Amino acid sequence: MIFRLSRIARLGCGLLLGLTVLSGNAADFPTPREGHWVARDFRFQNGEVLPELRLAYTTVGDPNGEPVLILHGTTGSAGSLLTPDFAGELFGPGQPLDAAKHFIILPDAIGTGASSKPSDGLRTAFPHYNYDDMVTAQYRLLTEHLGVRHLRLVLGNSMGGMQTWIWAQKYPGFMDAAVPMASLPTEMSGRNWMMRRLIIDSIRSDPAWKNGQYTEQPPSLRLASVFFAIGTNGGDQGLYKLAPSREKADAVLDQRLKAPFRGDANDHLYQWEASRDYNPSAGLERIEAALLAINSADDERNPPALGVLEREIRRVKNGRALLIPGQPDTFGHGTVARARFWKQEFEAWLRAVPSNAR
Repeated sequence: MIFRLSRIARLGCGLLLGLTVLSGNAADFPTPREGHWVARDFRFQNGEVLPELRLAYTTVGDPNGEPVLILHGTTGSAGSLLTPDFAGELFGPGQPLDAAKHFIILPDAIGTGASSKPSDGLRTAFPHYNYDDMVTAQYRLLTEHLGVRHLRLVLGNSMGGMQTWIWAQKYPGFMDAAVPMASLPTEMSGRNWMMRRLIIDSIRSDPAWKNGQYTEQPPSLRLASVFFAIGTNGGDQGLYKLAPSREKADAVLDQRLKAPFRGDANDHLYQWEASRDYNPSAGLERIEAALLAINSADDERNPPALGVLEREIRRVKNGRALLIPGQPDTFGHGTVARARFWKQEFEAWLRAVPSNAR
């Protein structure tokens, strides 16, 4: 299916592109390989120390290729990015991050996937981590275990996008390029934080939660998660196209409420709460890497009408922004997880970024 390229507008030192792109077939990519490493005596931002922090990760491609770090969203994992819509559009032969030329590293963040998390046994005795802890753990995984000294690219979606903003200023010389997606470089606030608080409070106020010592999953977790997803994902036009009548809307909602749900209440609570002190705004001038922020116009959590990205991207010396216009075929906050909407512009931009590998 062919989409038309829409408008191009310049914003100060940033470049804001409104676009949709040609959609091609997803390509095969090399079989992913899973691994894990234990970080000893990991000290969290709040001073707590975990003697052993297990960090799981998946790699795709040649270990001798250019290293690329890809970061997933809240409650996700490396596997949530190994989809035809994402990896199938990026990692195959001739694609922007061709695995024959790149060594693609996808960590499971602290608290998710096969990495250490509350549901492993500590429950609410697990340290209350934040995004900075996640980035520190990723850096240690790369440098102490995988031997990576320089990255061609850090790219992240949603929570991973927010972590990318942190990466770019915490380790400014460690990467050539940074691509934060579906995120803003400012403190957690507005609808985004309010909706997160509602998930957190829904779990904590459920009598079945039992201060984290439950034997069965609190029923509030499923309902709050579905509520959050509908309220902050899907796009206005996308959801209307999916459910243009009350009957169809009810059918969609019923299907989502009845779908298999394997989340753990403590794990989810910790994941959403980890964003509580996110605020990379103060360090934007420290970013040295070329940076391309990719957002969608119908992103419910990061609405462009606020003007935040236009304002903040001017502070990034090599910063640009790319905006995907909302339409019936986009998915709101979830749009960027479909790489077909941005991969051509991303590929052209990355090709022009100099390599500073040591």
